Amino acid sequence: MSAADWLGLGAHLLVLSLLAVGGAIAVAPDMHRYIVVQQGWLSDPQFAASIALAQAAPGPNVLFVALLGFNVGWHGGGALPALLGLAIAMGAMLLPSSLLTLAITRWLHRHREDRAVRAFKQGMAPVVIGLLLATAWILVGSQRGLHGLAPLATLSVAVALLFWRTRLHLLWMLGAGALLGASGLV
Repeated sequence: MSAADWLGLGAHLLVLSLLAVGGAIAVAPDMHRYIVVQQGWLSDPQFAASIALAQAAPGPNVLFVALLGFNVGWHGGGALPALLGLAIAMGAMLLPSSLLTLAITRWLHRHREDRAVRAFKQGMAPVVIGLLLATAWILVGSQRGLHGLAPLATLSVAVALLFWRTRLHLLWMLGAGALLGASGLV
């Protein structure tokens, strides 16, 4: 990989960092578009496996970005480029959003009773949900194809309704989902 490639990856992740409302996973579809479709640095299975492996590991959700950067570097030249990819990806993903979050959180706390602030918070919920659904679409499509989407979408809607309409704790539903996945039913 050339210096221009690394700069392009860093710049792309810098921009996505500012759009990652709901966490880094919410912009995974655009990471997929850039890394897999546009640049061809990783294949669909490599991209999905990077996210799955990072999500299975204990720690913050954003670890998948480090693994994506590592894998891009590894496939671009070995161990040293892999570490460079990890550093670029994590730095570009964390720095802008962290600084922006700090500044905005302070401002929102001072203006929390303003009508516009309350409206903004309510309006962001559908945006976050839409970005997370797009992520699910990309991950399921790359692993199972679009024919595997209907059962998982049905299960997701059922879990959302259960969570919304009952007092059943979310951890029980996560445990049930883990058992269904481990048994191969989903």
